[in-house]
Amino acid sequence: MPSPHQAAPRRIVVKLGTGVITSGIGQLDTARIAAISAQLASLRTAGTEVIVVSSGAVGLGMGRLGLAKKPKEVTKKQACAAVGQSLLMQVWQDAFRPHGLTVAQVLLTHEDLRGRDRYLSVKATLKQLVAYGTIPIINENDTVSAAEITAMLKFGDNDTLGAMVASLLEAQYLVILSTAPGLIDLRGSGKIIPVVERITPEIEAMAGGTTSETATGGMISKISAARLATKSGCGVFIASGAEPDILPRLFSGHGPGTFFVPNGLPMEAKKRWLAYYQRPGGTITVNACALPVIREQGRSLLAVGVTGANGEFTTGDIVNIAGPDGAVFARGKTGYASEEIPAIAGRHGDDLAARFPARKRLEVVHRNDLVLL
Repeated sequence: MPSPHQAAPRRIVVKLGTGVITSGIGQLDTARIAAISAQLASLRTAGTEVIVVSSGAVGLGMGRLGLAKKPKEVTKKQACAAVGQSLLMQVWQDAFRPHGLTVAQVLLTHEDLRGRDRYLSVKATLKQLVAYGTIPIINENDTVSAAEITAMLKFGDNDTLGAMVASLLEAQYLVILSTAPGLIDLRGSGKIIPVVERITPEIEAMAGGTTSETATGGMISKISAARLATKSGCGVFIASGAEPDILPRLFSGHGPGTFFVPNGLPMEAKKRWLAYYQRPGGTITVNACALPVIREQGRSLLAVGVTGANGEFTTGDIVNIAGPDGAVFARGKTGYASEEIPAIAGRHGDDLAARFPARKRLEVVHRNDLVLL
């Protein structure tokens, strides 16, 4: 856990689940929102840059529309989000107004982070909002993100979105506040695990889903988010949003919850983008000789090591790289389209140079555009 004597964090991302800010479908817990806003405002005064990822739009929309259960149809979920989003932002602005702070609404879809230019644009905008002294309130743009709203753990839950934002902005900490008090050892002591040094299969086995009508994900998505964020060098807290003064208690080392220790060597920013912000268009399969060359020696993927491909992709697209057994172990930007792979598979550099005389680079995936998963 962080030292009780350390300075205020430099930059944090705080993700709040629907269960934290509501007391039922469509019923906001304004007292809790006000309390958390006061804690965030205090951190902001101490010099901490604060970014909020807030769930709740769909749940609020359900309440306003008189729906007791989350609709299964995508368009109905999108309608709930459209109704609830403005309500959600008004509540946050009302909560921060007594502290002299202005909120800024930021709605994101996976496509906003998938393209490198838009990824950098989102990053620049968020940094500028923070520089202006605002509190960015981020949510997935459920009104238009049809693919995401129907897919768990693919940006369709705000735990993953929070981790992506923390990675994007190189935050020091990601705090996931929910109805869960932390990661509980259900197979052993039944108590909260205070510190997780490494996310192992045993840690993953402790996770469970959610039965809430408004929530998405559960502990499974929180551990997945923690894995993403810690690989980016970001420490992750999972704690209960109902605990009084939970944020200052966590950062002083005395708060109840689970702390996931960040990796010592964070991924370089471009590698993070390749690893976590992409939906690969297909998979390139390599032979047994190429596997250790890429994984252990950090070299580029050459055509001589390629055995085939599946999916449809073009030059410059992001693809998965799989070993002979089909297990994906890397991801990168391909130098060839899917229809070209059968013709180049297994060929040496001289053959490729003759076949593609205009190409400056003959690597299938250059090591600078490749990341191990």
